[in-house]
Amino acid sequence: MLQTLSPRLVYLGLALTALLAMLFAAYLEHQLGLHPCPLCMSQRVFVVLGGLLALLAAVHNPRGPGRRVYGALCVLAAALGAAIAGRHVWLQHLPPEQVPACGPSLEYMLETLPFSETLNMVLMGDGNCAETHWTLLGFSIPEQTLMLFIAVAIVSLWQTLRSYPTR
Repeated sequence: MLQTLSPRLVYLGLALTALLAMLFAAYLEHQLGLHPCPLCMSQRVFVVLGGLLALLAAVHNPRGPGRRVYGALCVLAAALGAAIAGRHVWLQHLPPEQVPACGPSLEYMLETLPFSETLNMVLMGDGNCAETHWTLLGFSIPEQTLMLFIAVAIVSLWQTLRSYPTR
């Protein structure tokens, strides 16, 4: 049954998933007042990147190797996002005495530091990233995001490796 799904439909589903994830992030930020830390912002970049790649694949609807290229790019975006989310989850589970000190805001770092240094500091995370402010079914936001990235990576990998029906 899964084999009969058109590649375009699968890519549209991935793009819709990214859109729903970003709408949920906007709800958490603007309605619940949960402001994102630098690692959360980095994860959002990869959710948007994966969603845009999937949307582009759905619109382009390539034949042959193009389908696999888009799938591989979606896997890559999800894997990078999962790596950042995994670091975030790791920081949240550190003992309190091992949590790194809180750093300056992202806006301040972007204004005063070279981009490469800012990127390094953002990806390392800080004490703000170690705090858990909200959970759903016992999972923190980074844990939920990690599960989302893993699911998207699995679907994208399947999309990359599957044999396509001939028409």
